[in-house]
Amino acid sequence: MPDQESLKHRIQSGESIKVADTSLDVSRSQLEDILSQDSYDLVGVDSQHVPSNEEKLVAFCAMAEDLGVPVQFRIKHTRHTYLIGNCLDLGPLAIVVPQVEEEATVDEAINFFYYPPVGKRSWGPSRGYGFKQDRNRQEYADWWNNNGILSLQLESINAVTNARKLAKPGVDMFLFGPSDLSFSLESYPDHPFKTLDDCVQHVKKQMEGTQVQVGG
Repeated sequence: MPDQESLKHRIQSGESIKVADTSLDVSRSQLEDILSQDSYDLVGVDSQHVPSNEEKLVAFCAMAEDLGVPVQFRIKHTRHTYLIGNCLDLGPLAIVVPQVEEEATVDEAINFFYYPPVGKRSWGPSRGYGFKQDRNRQEYADWWNNNGILSLQLESINAVTNARKLAKPGVDMFLFGPSDLSFSLESYPDHPFKTLDDCVQHVKKQMEGTQVQVGG
């Protein structure tokens, strides 16, 4: 079972974490089988490219938490960052925002991911990860702001080039979408970045001196 209390800190400290990718439709026995294959820190589910609904997410998060692993949830669209708080109220610990390119997207993601004074997330985490009835509003808000994990996917040459500008306080990790990033590379055949690894190495260099880590 991962040490959930320190997972955000472990990421910020540069430690590699393991994410088991699956779907909202798996059964408990299937999820148990997946988690038995390694020591996973998070279990990741997607809504960007597959059907999903809130009831499934609530049930899945409850099942995963009961099995001792928190959920990482990729939201449906870049422009849905305003719904991050709503998604978090359903149970995930970590959020992934796809196809990020603009600073305004990062600002909105941070605002709706964190409670005041860091962000502007609205209060109402009845099913939120780590919420207990004996935790008062300020106690849970402080706990969340120190434990919730916010990741952004860089999936274009523009995002890779401007990664340092996107690495704002509150962002924990940059991830890559290799297929969409490949489309972007193919659109700029004369660009200095020729491969996915060129992009990853550039972003790693740009993140030196920040708390933002670069994941796979």
